[in-house]
Amino acid sequence: MGPVTPLLPISFGVVATSAVAALVARRLRLPHSIVLVVLGLGLAFVPGLPRIVLDPQLVLMLLLPPLLYTSGVGMSWRGFRANLRPIMLLAVGCVLFTAFAVAATAHFVLGMPWSVGFVLGAVVSPPDAVAPMAIARRLAVPSRILTVLEGEGLVNDATALILFTFALGAVASGSVSLPRAGATFAAIIVGELAFGLFMGVATLRIRKWADDPQVEMAFALLTPFATFWIPEMLGGSGVLATVAAGLYVSWNGPRFIAPATRLQGFFVWGLVVYLIEGVVFLLTGLQARTVAESFAEHGAFELSLAAIAICAAVIVVRFIWVFSATYLPRMLPMPFRVKEPAPPWQYSFMIGFTGIRGVVSLVAALSIPLTLDGEPFPYRRLILLVTFSVILMTLVGQGLSLPWVLRRLGLADVGLREAVDAKRREVAARIGGVDAALSRLDELERDGAPPPAIASLRRHQLDRRTHLAATHIDLDERNPVAEDAMLQVELVEAER
Repeated sequence: MGPVTPLLPISFGVVATSAVAALVARRLRLPHSIVLVVLGLGLAFVPGLPRIVLDPQLVLMLLLPPLLYTSGVGMSWRGFRANLRPIMLLAVGCVLFTAFAVAATAHFVLGMPWSVGFVLGAVVSPPDAVAPMAIARRLAVPSRILTVLEGEGLVNDATALILFTFALGAVASGSVSLPRAGATFAAIIVGELAFGLFMGVATLRIRKWADDPQVEMAFALLTPFATFWIPEMLGGSGVLATVAAGLYVSWNGPRFIAPATRLQGFFVWGLVVYLIEGVVFLLTGLQARTVAESFAEHGAFELSLAAIAICAAVIVVRFIWVFSATYLPRMLPMPFRVKEPAPPWQYSFMIGFTGIRGVVSLVAALSIPLTLDGEPFPYRRLILLVTFSVILMTLVGQGLSLPWVLRRLGLADVGLREAVDAKRREVAARIGGVDAALSRLDELERDGAPPPAIASLRRHQLDRRTHLAATHIDLDERNPVAEDAMLQVELVEAER
């Protein structure tokens, strides 16, 4: 925030506006994120409203860690591991490829020096970790696509932020040593992964030792900040460490965290993520006034050419990389050929289309220093304008088109069938659990447990099994579990 802006009233207004926008988005049946960005874009130019400048350190140090950590915790470790190859190809390979393509476009089309072009490439190369999932989770997207997109969003920020640091150093020094940069990159990755795993192990042990839901939730809320801040202060990015800690907790949490605490955590983290996402998207739109200052320094033609050229490069290059990385390795001669079957082209197209940029790109652009050796940083305002244009075009343009593209590719039906199959497996697992409980009741009866209690519990378990069996049979036509839940809500209201 600017020094003259009253912090508390502005913070209150931003949170309140994001909540109101959620209601509007629900009525209009539009993604919450898009409505917030457009609303912020409009509010930025309302006369009399204070000018709000997004502090990059505020986002990196305060808002980003909880989002990364909760995404890691909420992700299936089994799914992440099963799709590790496509995730890493996107999170590392596609980011580097996009950064190079954007740098080349900026150099040959806009006349930027290569070093400055790589700064722009590092800024706009990573798809956002928040915006695509905020939109995709509302749709019937096949689970493998969701897993790959979410895994990419968890890791690619680290690649881009490290590359951004190297690019800034190249602008300052005029050159960069590729071997040294590669060694530093590898050291940061290995160090952050090790530290993230250490934090995941340590926090789970501490929470199990605490054995108090309130204390455990306090430690859980502190975990992403401690995991992110320490590598950041040591010269890393903190992203990989936070993601690694979240994935470790996702994998091992059920063994260490009591069910009551996990249930409480769903509500606490749900509220935290909801508030942070709303604030992030609204603040992104509110930066329009800051970006508009670029018009005074560059002509309309230059700005339009820069925005269109970089947006086109970012979108086209992602499609080229996704299709090449998916199908070319399966055409190589043995033993280099990838043996697993290629996914349908519709899957690759959907992943290529969902390259939405967001707040991390804006934060990186805003964090570019104003001066370099006493002189204004070259092309800084143009980089900021281009970054904002890429965010708007991908978030609003591609974000609004996602449901249509999903339907045209036939993936919506695939996602719905997967949801039905997942529900069927869940019901089968519940039936297996009831059968195990009935078997245990038989053992307790033979051991001399009170017959009235055994009879009552057996009736209850048999009723559950009958209901679940009916659900399993009729799942394709209707959802008796949902109908039963609605009826139970009516009974609770009557009891009240």
